[in-house]
Amino acid sequence: MIGKKVLALIPIMLAVSFLTFFLLNLLPGCVECQVLGPQGVTPAALEAVRADLRLDDPLPVRYIGWLGDALQGDLGRSYQTRQEVSTAIMERLPVTVEIAVVSLLMSLVVAIPLGVLTAYRAGGPFDKVVTGTTFGLLSIPNFMMALLLIYVFAVRYGWFPATGWTRLTADPVGNLRSVFMPAFALATANVAVFTRLLRTDMIATLQEDHVMLARSKGLPTWRILLRHALRPSSFSLLTVAGLTVGNLLGGAVIVEEIFALPGIGRLLLSSIFQRDLLIVQGVVLLITIAYVVVNFTVDILYSFLDPRIRQGGRH
Repeated sequence: MIGKKVLALIPIMLAVSFLTFFLLNLLPGCVECQVLGPQGVTPAALEAVRADLRLDDPLPVRYIGWLGDALQGDLGRSYQTRQEVSTAIMERLPVTVEIAVVSLLMSLVVAIPLGVLTAYRAGGPFDKVVTGTTFGLLSIPNFMMALLLIYVFAVRYGWFPATGWTRLTADPVGNLRSVFMPAFALATANVAVFTRLLRTDMIATLQEDHVMLARSKGLPTWRILLRHALRPSSFSLLTVAGLTVGNLLGGAVIVEEIFALPGIGRLLLSSIFQRDLLIVQGVVLLITIAYVVVNFTVDILYSFLDPRIRQGGRH
């Protein structure tokens, strides 16, 4: 079954790569003029860009050539900085990945216990407090939360640096201090979504026959909640967590700019302002492929979490 899913992934990846490549061709007017910018337009430069991007070739031929280079890690060279696109991305990718992973872990660590407890105490005071708080968190955009965190934890108390990045290999403690607030800013809305989603699924699961049977046997409450109710209630949470990866990478654009972090989100934003189109194309390709691969992984995980799906795939 996994082999069939991998084969189904190939046309999706080709479609994603073609759409990303095609973005450059949607630019109005002269493509090579847009790539060079108003300061770099000379007859020799225009001719060099046309040859470099194969603009005289038909679109399918250009795409096949670009795809072949991309599969070998060659996404071109920035016409603004002369740095290779793949090098620029790989230098900044660890920062964004670390923020996204820490943010997702923060969201799950907080949301799973809250979702389980609010489902178990549905309608009680604790449930009402958590429900009201999560609705409040949903109304706060990432950039507003980022500014609030800077004011409270950096300006007022000085616990964390307001801006800047410390690499994990240079100073692990400094790295955790620099990653905390950006990850927290991205995690707040996800905590609210995950908690609400898990609470709803858990309430439905707690009414099912197998849970009632477990209760009639006198099993401890913690065992019923964690073993008999949480696992079948986690499919929606797993799906949304996978979809959230794309939002985290997209949300990193603003958050990285606010915290002055050297990630791909900030690289994308600065490249847009500088009209560094090959960098933009490379970053968009990376984000879309990461989004597809993560959701493909989530799809595979379904088979391990629910034997019915694994057995159904054999028929």
